Amino acid sequence: MTSTRGLTVTGVDRILLDVPFSPRARPWNELLIGQWRLIELIRVTTNDPDVTGWGETILDYCYAPVPDEAVAYVRGRNPAECLSRDDFGPGLQMALYDAVGKALDVPVRSLLPLAQVRDECPISWWNTKMPPAVLAQEARDAVAAGYRTHKFKARPWFDVHEQVDAVSAVTPPDYQLDLDWNEMLRDAGTAAPVLTALERTGRVGIFETPLPHHDLAGYRALRGKLTRPVADHFLDTPFAANVAQEAFDGYVVTWQGVGGLLASGTQAAGVHRPFFLQMCGTGLTTALALQLGAVLSHAVWPHVTAMNTWSEDLLRAPIEIRNGYARVPDGPGLGVSVDEEAVHRLSVPDATPIRYPRRILTIAWPGGRRRSYASAEQMWTDCRAGNVPAQQPGADLAVREDDGSADFADLYRRCALAPVSHYSVSQ
Repeated sequence: MTSTRGLTVTGVDRILLDVPFSPRARPWNELLIGQWRLIELIRVTTNDPDVTGWGETILDYCYAPVPDEAVAYVRGRNPAECLSRDDFGPGLQMALYDAVGKALDVPVRSLLPLAQVRDECPISWWNTKMPPAVLAQEARDAVAAGYRTHKFKARPWFDVHEQVDAVSAVTPPDYQLDLDWNEMLRDAGTAAPVLTALERTGRVGIFETPLPHHDLAGYRALRGKLTRPVADHFLDTPFAANVAQEAFDGYVVTWQGVGGLLASGTQAAGVHRPFFLQMCGTGLTTALALQLGAVLSHAVWPHVTAMNTWSEDLLRAPIEIRNGYARVPDGPGLGVSVDEEAVHRLSVPDATPIRYPRRILTIAWPGGRRRSYASAEQMWTDCRAGNVPAQQPGADLAVREDDGSADFADLYRRCALAPVSHYSVSQ
């Protein structure tokens, strides 16, 4: 097909999947992002039997679900008319781009208003909050899979120095880390000694969001003490203000629709700031991230899609990663083929939230203090409020599953009301 003239959408299927996490990541993912297992696939069919588009939405992560009104709107229309609709949500917009690319026999990047600048994109392994030994095992797998960068969540309930040391011990010297605090180092005075010590390890690629987004003066002061780049999310501070304050070395450009993402990337390029694309999803989302990264001149930091955190990528052939880079798919549309057997096997009747057992989470610090919580959300809020040390060496997290005992039930009841502090007998 040389044009989309006469092409119309004949159907939009919404297919709900429960995609398991990888076995090692599963218990740690379940603490806060357990609903990421629920994925809605969108399949767009057309009056051309050879043209079917696929997209996906991570229901508990995406910037917007696919509206029913959008599904109704595209039926009977030429899919090329609808490509600019960021408000259609990730799954539907992705599927429309995939369909139009297939109809024209060109990759998605050829449909974008920017020229291609690369045929390979750097890509990062991703993990949520994990103990040092578990992160080290993940890092071994990452190296074996071809990765050379690793983004993980740094938190007050683990010793980040131990995490970095454990990963460094099992990876080659060029293996770099993107450490993401999600604002939990609180202020520049608290952050500076932590980050300067980590910088001396030679393993840090990027320090991500150590301070609250709005603390532009703190970011500028922090940058003056570091040689490694400091990044924050592009959309979380006024662009003109953060540029004027010289607050960040670069950005995290998040999934916000194709048009919004291209606009953010172009703005960042206009002030000569590098960035990485953060678009979490399986192989479909990763393929789209690579197509977008191919045309964004300053998308030179490793993309984060978290593809590795699921046990299946939903593709018939995996996206190959070599020495930290993934080749941008050359086939039409997204350039990848959906594994329809996996889709059938993993489908579920509805998106009912997954229920997990009750757990008590207890942070312990040297000296005997412990603090217990009924959920990761409660622990997150308490840490952000400054009620625990920001990054004390020796911190560790214990996870206690509901064992049916009266002791568990009593402590869980108290924790559900408010965090509970404990102290050793010697204290």
